[in-house]
Parts: sequence; structure tokens; C-alpha cells
Amino acid sequence: MFATTTREAGASRAFVELSRLAGVRLALPPGLDSLCCGTPWSSKGLRSGHDTMRQRVLPALWEASRHGELPVVCDASSCTEGLRSSLAAAAEGGPYDGLRVIDAVEFVSQHVLERIEVKRRLPSLALHPTCSSTRLDLDGALRSLAGAVADEVVVPQAWGCCAFAGDRGLLHPELTASATRAESAELAGRTYAAYASCNRTCEIGMTRATGHEYQNILELLWEAVR
Repeated sequence: MFATTTREAGASRAFVELSRLAGVRLALPPGLDSLCCGTPWSSKGLRSGHDTMRQRVLPALWEASRHGELPVVCDASSCTEGLRSSLAAAAEGGPYDGLRVIDAVEFVSQHVLERIEVKRRLPSLALHPTCSSTRLDLDGALRSLAGAVADEVVVPQAWGCCAFAGDRGLLHPELTASATRAESAELAGRTYAAYASCNRTCEIGMTRATGHEYQNILELLWEAVR
């Protein structure tokens, strides 16, 4: 939905290509373009819309995962959190008990990275964790992937929520400008070879804030192994 502006890959394609290179077979749920994690509704308190999407997406993932036999991998950290929240809203011991949702950063770190060869490393990388990656305890895996592609990985001391918050950054860019002021000022002291995060809207917000293009870490990894 939020495609990259200048790069050819994007997180989705990068994940597919990295998995292919590692010999991991993927299956896409039918009707994927009509499925959503539900966060656009839940974050605004629109319970009816969220319930409707949950009733649509969970059965689709249940079937695609062979009733929980396969993990469900999501390529955006906020969407991973949204899917897990939807799953938690379904009663424990219910019809989707056993369905596992894993973020692509964690999956690649655990099951793909050791099977691929990094051919080109970057001298430096500025890394922006996200609210969701922190809540999901993904920051270790995020740093692991960053360390695989760059000799120096820097997470600004002033990093924090970019305040893009789904569509808030599109409708009220002043929120993101205010929230990222300290982090962007810290980064302004030097130029890095690349800038990365793990969620497209956060990447848009940080690109606006710093003037440097932020990519998904999976994109950088895919570029490094090609």
C-alpha cells in the first residue's frame, strides 16, 4: 500500500526474494489485497470496522497457514502488532488457537540470514527502531540484520516515536516534525551510507524529518546479497 518512491524492491519483494534465496517456500493467502491487520480501525476506536476486518482476516490466515501448521509472516512491524492484537481478541482456546504471527525481521534473522551470503557491506547505517518493534521485542533482531549489512550501526540516543501513527503523519505532518526534531538534529551531525527502519510509514516520517531516504532493513539486506 505504501510503496517505495525510488527503490525497486520494497519490503514485500525483498522478503520474498530473500526467502527464495534461502530456499524458504512461501504461500500467499487468497485475496490478500482485501485483507488488513485492522490497526487503521482499532487505532481510531472504530470497533465495528475492526471487528469486521478481524472476522475476515483470521479465517483467511487460518486456512493459508494450514490451520496453524505454518507461521504467518508479516513485513511491517505495526501490522504484525495489529495481527497479534486481532488474534488476542479472539478468545484463547478458540477456533484460531495455534495460529502464529511472526514479524519478517524476526523470521529473516532466525531462518534466512544464516542461509544467505552478504556480498557488499555498508560502512555505516543509521537505524530507527519503531514503537511496534520495541513492544514486540524485535529490536534485537533488527540490530542483527543491520549488523549483517553495515560495519557501523548507529541508533540515535534521541530516537523515539516518529508520531506518524498510521495516517496522522499524512494529515498532520507537524506532529511528525515535532516528534522527530531531537532525533533528526542528532543525525544531522554526519551523513550515513544508509538509513533504515522496519515499517513503511515510519520510514516516510523519518525521510521527511531528516532529508535522507529511509528504507526497510530487508531492502538493504536484499541489496547486500545480490
